[in-house]
Amino acid sequence: MKATAKDLRFHSKEILETVSRGEEVVVTYRGKPHAKIIPMESSVNTDSRRKLFGMWQDHKLVENVDEYIRNLRRSRYDLG
Repeated sequence: MKATAKDLRFHSKEILETVSRGEEVVVTYRGKPHAKIIPMESSVNTDSRRKLFGMWQDHKLVENVDEYIRNLRRSRYDLG
């Protein structure tokens, strides 16, 4: 499906419904294609543990990210 920038502005609900049905929408501006709206892939993360990346990825201190962050923030909330 093609839609103009004006269509996107005034008929965004209908365009999003079209995308949710699995169709791709090409948005044109002044007659030239400028963007494509495609359905999102449903990527469900089955691993409930948050993962770090970069230089922290293999660091021993943060094997359990949630616990590490909780310990860092503990001093902020300890009133005693």
